[in-house]
Amino acid sequence: MSENTQKDTTVQEEIQETVQETPAAETVKEENQKEDKKGFLKKGSKDKAKIEELEKKVAELENKTAKDKDDYIRLMAEFDNYRRRTSQEKLELVSMASTDTIKGLLPVLDDCERALAVLKDSDDSNAAKEGTELIYSKLMGYLKSKGLAVIEAKDQTFDTDLHEAVAQFPVQEEEQKGKVFDVVQTGYTLNGKVIRFAKVVVGI
Repeated sequence: MSENTQKDTTVQEEIQETVQETPAAETVKEENQKEDKKGFLKKGSKDKAKIEELEKKVAELENKTAKDKDDYIRLMAEFDNYRRRTSQEKLELVSMASTDTIKGLLPVLDDCERALAVLKDSDDSNAAKEGTELIYSKLMGYLKSKGLAVIEAKDQTFDTDLHEAVAQFPVQEEEQKGKVFDVVQTGYTLNGKVIRFAKVVVGI
């Protein structure tokens, strides 16, 4: 066999070996690609699960924060209501104390009014009249500064919110019917609230 023939034979054998090895190499390559894909999918699944877990934790924290905020707002509202209520109760206590004190002085005002009415028609000295008027004026001025006001009743339309009828009196004039004919006892309000109704005689 010549040298050229041997070379051709060697080349053909190498070609055959290459052809035989190529499918195996491709198979290995495909298997490697499959393994890489599986690894990628597996890693993607782990990442997705981790993301879902983190999102769940974030949602839980947001819910907890919202609940804590709501509880805080409710607590502040309750505290504000408590503060207002206690302040109002203190004011009512002070007002009640002053109301009771002023109510206790109303009979003194009544006596002063009676004394002035008697002295007006009396021949007593002017000093007695002036002294009584001075006492009455000072006492009334002080009580007015505390919110006391006289309920106007004479010739006013009878009002159950301000007046208390103790008697009725027949009148001839039509316009006087249903109105206060006379005042038996003066009524008073304290800071706009009635503390004693005016006792009156109503025309019918």
